[in-house]
Formats: sequence, C-alpha cells, structure tokens
Amino acid sequence: MKHLSYHIPVLLTESLEGLAIDPAGVYVDVTFGGGGHSREILNRLGANGRLYGFDQDADAEQNVPDDPRFVFVRSNFRFLSNFARYHAIDGKVNGLLADLGVSSHHFDDEERGFSFRFDGLLDMRMNYRAGKTAADVLNTYTEDRLAGMFLLYGELKMSRKLASIIVRERHEKPFQKTDDLLEALKPFTGKDKEKKFLAQVFQALRIEVNDEMRALRALLEQTLSVLAPGGRLAVITYHSLEDRLVKNFLKTGNFEGKSEQDFFGNVYSPYRLLHNRVIIPSEEETERNPRSRSAKLRVAERVVDNRNRKQSC
Repeated sequence: MKHLSYHIPVLLTESLEGLAIDPAGVYVDVTFGGGGHSREILNRLGANGRLYGFDQDADAEQNVPDDPRFVFVRSNFRFLSNFARYHAIDGKVNGLLADLGVSSHHFDDEERGFSFRFDGLLDMRMNYRAGKTAADVLNTYTEDRLAGMFLLYGELKMSRKLASIIVRERHEKPFQKTDDLLEALKPFTGKDKEKKFLAQVFQALRIEVNDEMRALRALLEQTLSVLAPGGRLAVITYHSLEDRLVKNFLKTGNFEGKSEQDFFGNVYSPYRLLHNRVIIPSEEETERNPRSRSAKLRVAERVVDNRNRKQSC
C-alpha cells in the first residue's frame, strides 16, 4: 500500500479554540483528509460527544480513527444536509470545521496531477468516482469557456490568449499529461514569475474539475439549517475566491456582501463574527509549515433571525 503523507493541520489551536468544544457536543469536520483536526476534536470530546467527518477522497478512509464517537461519511460536503438528516443531527450541530486547502498528500501524489512538479496524468479529481478530469476540460471546453475559467478561477489577465493556445495545441495533440500542458504554457512562463503563473493555471483547473466554488456556496447555505443556535462555524481558506465568499456570507448572509436591514436600521446576519480581524498563522507556524502561509481563518456563531427584532429601549 502506498504511504499517504497528509499535510500538517493548519491553524489547529486557533480553529479548535474558535469551536469552543463542548465535551458532550456534536461536531462535523467536513474536510477530514488526514484527520489532524478531527483527532484533536476527539481529544476534547467526552464519552457522549460525537464527531462526523466528511471526505470524498477514498484515500482519506485509511486515516479514519478507531473510535466509536466518530462517523466517517465518504461524500462531498455539498451534501451535508442530506447526511445530517439521515443521522438525525440536523439543527443540532454545535460546531463545524472546514479546512478548504488541498492537502500535501494531493500535491505530492504524482498520479493525481495536482502539481506541475510531476509528469502525471492530468486528472485533479478529489473523488475518483467523479466525472471529468483536467484533461477532459482542456480537450473539450470551448475557447470562451476556457478563457472564462482561467480569468475567474485563476485570476489570469491573459486568459483569452491562454485559451487560444490551448485550443490550438489540442488539435495537434490532445492533452493527457502534465508535461503536455507545461509545453503549451512555455510562451507565458518567464523565469521570474513561472511558479506563480503555473500555480494559477493549475488552481483554475482544479477548482473547475471539482466544482469547488459551487460546493462551497452549498456548504455555507446548509450550515444555516445544520448548526444549532449558538453553534460555531470555523472556515480556513487559502485563496481570495474562497475567502471572499466566506467573508461576505458570514457578514451578511449572502455571497454578494449586500447588507439587509430592518425598519430600525439593524443589519441582519445569520452569523456573529467572533473576531474583528481574520486569523492568520503565526511566524512560527509558517516557518514550520510553509504551506500554511496563505491560510485565513474566520470563526462565527450562529444566531437566531434578528430581522424582526424590536429596537432596544
């Protein structure tokens, strides 16, 4: 069996403190992965506590702890509500953690195609049972669709030219492996910004293949019914697209960041942010784990609907 090396849990202490674990509470880790955050939650739970761990990657099942308080759900977290109802915990969850980063296991696995460091197949699926691969995207999307993907998910200004070259190259030879893509990208990769550019291209493909933005929107909306009043939501993001969605939703209850006010001017939000500023890793953590550099943690508490509350006297 291949050795699985998962990433060190990012912002572990800060995220667990944000969840304020009740030993008898019900918790959900929607990004189980290597189980680092989950194991620490279990350490803080008592005999009556429960933890549910979600992960769509079959490899993650090899990290499941032998603990009667833990239930593993092999599924994408976009189906959170369905499983919460099945396990009779809908509206009863005391805390939910989402660490949205791609694990080191995925980046370091040559066979998965997540990294431009290896000449692996252009796959990038978190779930082997899922449909399209990165190669499918590159070989079948229209030029307009490719350009939109690179602009939206990679924030690449030369997205139109990039899409044009990919369409031209695939007529000569379909994209199959990482090196096929790297060869096509050579006109764009100057030595000074090569790694950043390639990271943006691969990020765009990964987000598209796994439908990450739509899944995140679905997750955030479903937390409104799954979390109990006073329940905590802790979300760790790694790029601006994710963080913008999370920030807007926690502040306003929508993804556009548009504030809704009642007759008295009170701003409605289904969450109360627990910190004025986003939480980032310490210098010590980034030195120990360089992949934590871009992490941002936001923690909020579920509140009751305050749109109809009366003005305070």
